[in-house]
Amino acid sequence: MLIKGYGAGPLVPGESLLVHPGFWSNHLLAMCSDGGCAERPVPEWFGEDGADVDALSEVLFDPERWPVFRMPAEDGPGAVVIYRNLVGDYGTDYLLTHPGRSYVKQIVGWDGDFSGTGLTWRELSRIADSPSMAAEGVQDTATRFLLLLLLLTDPDAPEAASARLTAALTVVGAPQDTASIAAEHLMAHLTRRSRHDSTWGSPLSGS
Repeated sequence: MLIKGYGAGPLVPGESLLVHPGFWSNHLLAMCSDGGCAERPVPEWFGEDGADVDALSEVLFDPERWPVFRMPAEDGPGAVVIYRNLVGDYGTDYLLTHPGRSYVKQIVGWDGDFSGTGLTWRELSRIADSPSMAAEGVQDTATRFLLLLLLLTDPDAPEAASARLTAALTVVGAPQDTASIAAEHLMAHLTRRSRHDSTWGSPLSGS
């Protein structure tokens, strides 16, 4: 797999990992591990356990294979999430793709902390809800939404945001009685560090 700017990285399609127990704990729990949560986040929120998480982390963070999750959109920019498993520089990169253009643009990096522009609720929802059925990648809208959740930097996210997040977590296997707990903590983290300024140019514009 080739993505411009990652010529030296051993990129591999990662979509098959999404159904493995332990994936969502690895992908989302770090967002609630910054000391701001009153309750310690646990894999059981996602219907997983520590053994699941440890086993899949060996795959997700393998320096020899960097999982890539592709989210092409039917009309407009899509997104790509790359687990950048460079020894000494581990992190997760979030890229935007533009139809008909060969380049990609990194808008967010996660190296234990957030850096980048992020997206509004409307922008994130548009990518999540517009899968391209003709292209390879993640098609399920709930899964796309969760993969891109870290990008949300909108202090004015609608009241329905928590309900949508809870529903998406349930779709990917979180128990109903803990999905709402996970959603509450994730939204608290996102709201606490939301910093999208309406005067900024949207990264979806390509500018």
